[in-house]
Amino acid sequence: MARDFLSLSDAGGDALAAMINDAMDRKSLRKAWPKARPDADAPLAGHVLAMIFEKNSTRTRVSFDMAMRQLGGSALIMESGSTQLGRGESVADTARVLSRMVDAIMIRTDDHAKIEELAHYADVPVINGLTDLSHPCQIVADLLTVVEQGFALPGLRMAWLGDGNNVANSLIEAAGLMKFTIRIGGPTGYEPDTGFIERARAAGGEVILTNDPIEAVSGAQIVVTDTWVSMGQPGGEKHVAAMQPYQVNADLMAAAAPAARFLHCLPAHRNEEVTDEVIDGHQSAVWDEAENRLHGQKSVLLWALEKL
Repeated sequence: MARDFLSLSDAGGDALAAMINDAMDRKSLRKAWPKARPDADAPLAGHVLAMIFEKNSTRTRVSFDMAMRQLGGSALIMESGSTQLGRGESVADTARVLSRMVDAIMIRTDDHAKIEELAHYADVPVINGLTDLSHPCQIVADLLTVVEQGFALPGLRMAWLGDGNNVANSLIEAAGLMKFTIRIGGPTGYEPDTGFIERARAAGGEVILTNDPIEAVSGAQIVVTDTWVSMGQPGGEKHVAAMQPYQVNADLMAAAAPAARFLHCLPAHRNEEVTDEVIDGHQSAVWDEAENRLHGQKSVLLWALEKL
């Protein structure tokens, strides 16, 4: 069976740790290299990744494309509006056809059920580039950034502020796999998926829900947020109003650990979920985090294609 990466749990904690280590090693070997120069071992030479985009993308698109180039392979970009999938061809038929022509498929879509169907019918690995339920590739980059910043994952104290969205779900999943604590600070009615919370707790992670933003960040080593309204999400004005107390600003960061770092998967709505002072400040690691999408993607691809 193909090694699908629909969630972090598809790989598990040991494989996730191996991805982070591999990403750090490959990143360190590329210092001062031209961006498109393949890694010395070019482990995916001759391999092709099909990338299906049903939602807008900057970091996912560029990082996967560059990841394949640096691994010695190539990538095909497929916009849903210009493919038969966007004109009514079934997900199952698309999966069957692409499996005959490419070595792996990455899809960025709205409906998690769609990626599960794609994986069911595909004979090659399917990678979750984002769905409404989870965003595992982002979390590989986030954890890589956390480790680079000098923090150990087991026992880590992380705080999430705002909407309990797909990124929050995957961070909670990571807390269970890597055995750390995550406090979710957000308004009632906007909590993360209960299934992710229950599984993380059962696996040994600590997940704490609170409506108090100060309680959420108190002593946290990593403070994370995301846009309050995701692409295509309804109820924007009501949603934003409910999130106002959870803006990450200097006062909130002051309640975190002294050496705390700030993460945001981007794009950011500046001075909405995070102030300029924080995202551009000395505690921000968002630009390393963004770059690490590339390095993390490479290790995800290697794992999915059984090269790691």
